[in-house]
Amino acid sequence: MAEVRKFQVTFDCADPERVARFWCEVLGYVVPPPPEGFASWDEFAASLPPEAQGSAFACVDPTGEGPRLFFQRVPESKVVKNRVHLDVRVGTGLVGAERLAKLEAECTRLVALGAVRERLLEADGVNESCIVMQDVEGNEFCLD
Repeated sequence: MAEVRKFQVTFDCADPERVARFWCEVLGYVVPPPPEGFASWDEFAASLPPEAQGSAFACVDPTGEGPRLFFQRVPESKVVKNRVHLDVRVGTGLVGAERLAKLEAECTRLVALGAVRERLLEADGVNESCIVMQDVEGNEFCLD
C-alpha cells in the first residue's frame, strides 16, 4: 500500500497575497508566521530583491489537517478554464432546500469578499446542487 503524503495546492496568480487572503476567508485558513528572524511578512519581503517582493504568499489550515495553499506570481493571466479546482464542502450531508439555502448563504458571503458567482447546478437525481464560482482572480471553484 502506498504511503499517504502531505501535499500543497499551488495557484498561479498576479497578486499572491490578495488571492491568499481571499482563500483564508473562504476556508478559515491563516497566514503562517514569518520566517525565523523576521517580525512580519512585510519585514521579510523588504529583505528580498525588488523583483521577488510580493512574488509568493501562503496560507495554512490552523488545525494542520488540510493542505497548505501556495500562491505564486506568474506573468501571464488566466486564459482558459481550470483543469483542477477546489470544491468547498459547505453542504455536506444536506439535501434539497436545506442544502441549497446553505450554499446560497455561503455564496452571498463570498461574493462580498470579491468572488463571482457563475451558475447554480441544480440537483439532478444523481448529484446534489452546487454553485460554480470564481475567486478574486477568476479561478473556478465550487460550493458543494
